[in-house]
Amino acid sequence: MSAPLVSVVIPVLRDAVPLAMLLAQLQPDDRFEVVVASGGADLALDQIRQSWPSVLWTQGPPGRGRQMNAGAARATGRWLLFLHADVRLGEGWFDEISRVDGDHRDTVGGVVGGCFRLEIDSPRWQARLIERGVQWRVRWLGFAYGDQGLFVRRDLFQALGGYRQMPVMEDADLVRRLRYHGPLRRLVVGISVSARRWERDGWTRRTVSNLRILALYLAGRSPDRLVALYPTWQEPTSTVVKSEQSTDLSRDIP
Repeated sequence: MSAPLVSVVIPVLRDAVPLAMLLAQLQPDDRFEVVVASGGADLALDQIRQSWPSVLWTQGPPGRGRQMNAGAARATGRWLLFLHADVRLGEGWFDEISRVDGDHRDTVGGVVGGCFRLEIDSPRWQARLIERGVQWRVRWLGFAYGDQGLFVRRDLFQALGGYRQMPVMEDADLVRRLRYHGPLRRLVVGISVSARRWERDGWTRRTVSNLRILALYLAGRSPDRLVALYPTWQEPTSTVVKSEQSTDLSRDIP
């Protein structure tokens, strides 16, 4: 059997309900495979695992970068697509990556990766404003984040050593390294992401804080220092796994 074109890698920590909804969208297909990288034991995830025998699973210590690397190690596709558990892919997502693959094969120095167009699952005007801001950031600064569905050639991902072990901004770091090897493609297909973090933290507060963190990162501030800006966004202690990087999956920046 030939290898699939795309390997969808989903890091997950506790998010059983969103994961089940995403897997329902990613029905078994010979053209792509799905790898779930769990950050710890979870009874609800075990139940999902039994319901989806076609999905590849890996389990290890929590930490988004660590989990995505573990999932990528199980993958066999030519392209890796990293998804957060609480997103939904727009119709035609596979066809878009397939076209990128064709362009890469037909062109010297072709596309090495890219992302989808962010859509926030909320009717609020703030959501539309953030979406436009993200489009500007990707187009003019060249930075895409993990909730936009980052995809990359697997051979290049491996050559770069995958995601670095960083408490935050591991996705921006990967994008920055990818840009040295070729162009990134901004796809027109949307990817819908849950608005729960903005609703929990406040639309203005989270957006302003995200912009501050990005500015400090571009100015050279160490991710180990940036992580100190996140404590008030941690999940309630009753649901947090006690680990050095247990809150990584709630630190994603749109």
